Amino acid sequence: MITIEDIDQALANSGYIHLAAPALQQIVGWTGEQWQTFAASWERLGEDRYMADGGRYRRRRHAAFEVRGGDLVRKPDQPHFQSRDYNPLNGDVQRWFDAVETDIAESAIVASIFRSLTPLFATLDRRAPTAPWHSEMHQFRIETSPEELGRPTPEGLHRDGVDWVLVILVARQNVEEGVTEIGGADGRRLGRFTLLDPGDAVLLDDRRIRHGVTPIRVTANAAAAYRDALVVTWKASGAP
Repeated sequence: MITIEDIDQALANSGYIHLAAPALQQIVGWTGEQWQTFAASWERLGEDRYMADGGRYRRRRHAAFEVRGGDLVRKPDQPHFQSRDYNPLNGDVQRWFDAVETDIAESAIVASIFRSLTPLFATLDRRAPTAPWHSEMHQFRIETSPEELGRPTPEGLHRDGVDWVLVILVARQNVEEGVTEIGGADGRRLGRFTLLDPGDAVLLDDRRIRHGVTPIRVTANAAAAYRDALVVTWKASGAP
């Protein structure tokens, strides 16, 4: 049984932790019915029209929040922005994506993610429990076919330009590969693992850790093939 103290220690020592679905569910908490409703929303993502590599393999939705302790307030819809320092492929562009649906943004799963993890990050960063964070939520579907690889991170091993990152696998259908790679800020390779089951996750300190996912390939040509993931980020805002 993993505890929040175990996660705290792993993040402090290594900068990341790979969590199997039962461990994350134990910490965050959700029911099977809640998860089914949440995961079904990945069937309704819009096309990512900003892929500088010309690919048409990524679908997504986006939302931004102000978070204090376990409380969150959704911000007005806004573009997602990363500088080219963090995203050499798609950086320096104000990217507007379809908004996360209201019932998903207000779901018990999203609320429990922020309620469970924000205090942990505040403790690790020695911030006040109610200090404000700017958080963003990204729903991704990476599709693949016999004609086109699906690239979860076409920018390669990277940082997101935030403080903390949570990645949760939502679904894998008819694909192989998609290996999560972890590296240090100095370029050292620190780990490789595959998120296989819905709810498998990785938590990481974006200031210390670079991360990426290898391309996915279709395994059966006649069936739809994709990898669904949720990415949530936290960046300190305001006074500590």
